Amino acid sequence: MRTLYHHTLLPTARKVRLALHEKRLEFTEQSLDPWVPSDDLLELNPAGEMPVLVDENDTVICGHAIICEYLDEMYPETTLHGRHPIERAEARRLAAWFDDKFNREVTQHLAGEKLTRRVSTGGAPDSRALKAGRENIHTHLQYIAWLTERRSWLAGDQLSVADLAAAANLSLVDYCGDVPWNDHPLTKEWYVRVKSRLSFRCLLRDVVQGVTPAPVYADLDF
Repeated sequence: MRTLYHHTLLPTARKVRLALHEKRLEFTEQSLDPWVPSDDLLELNPAGEMPVLVDENDTVICGHAIICEYLDEMYPETTLHGRHPIERAEARRLAAWFDDKFNREVTQHLAGEKLTRRVSTGGAPDSRALKAGRENIHTHLQYIAWLTERRSWLAGDQLSVADLAAAANLSLVDYCGDVPWNDHPLTKEWYVRVKSRLSFRCLLRDVVQGVTPAPVYADLDF
């Protein structure tokens, strides 16, 4: 049985969970706090970072992007990058956009302050970070809308790692109730489609200790 080492507050780990479920691969989960040193994690990944996938036959794969690439190569029946090199390049580009840029400009400012800071240190969120995140999110939501007006999914005609990366980040911000859905109806339509997939149910069951999710977080028809 394969095992995924992760933490629910890491958007890249959430992306990998979605990928595993999209491919209908069975796995167990080991949740580790990323802010607490772990010898077990260091034995698997000397960098001490998650997610880490231990596949069948004890093959260890480290890093969210590398895990997703590995899954497509090992289990190609359901591709998450596309069949053509151009499709794969676009899926990778957009996945990196949300894994890096969206996470840095939005997720860390909102979910990082409201969820991660509270769980890891018990501290109150920084109001300046919250303001920045709420301002930055509009540009990203507009970009998602622009993409979905021209394509079936973010990177092309089928769901890809780009959609999973975007949804993984947005789900954390949505948990906090900080996504202005009413201002971005096209992005909301896309998110409803992703949120309604069977793979997404793993995220909707997540509970952050001491923080109640926003009322619409688990609602498929919000």
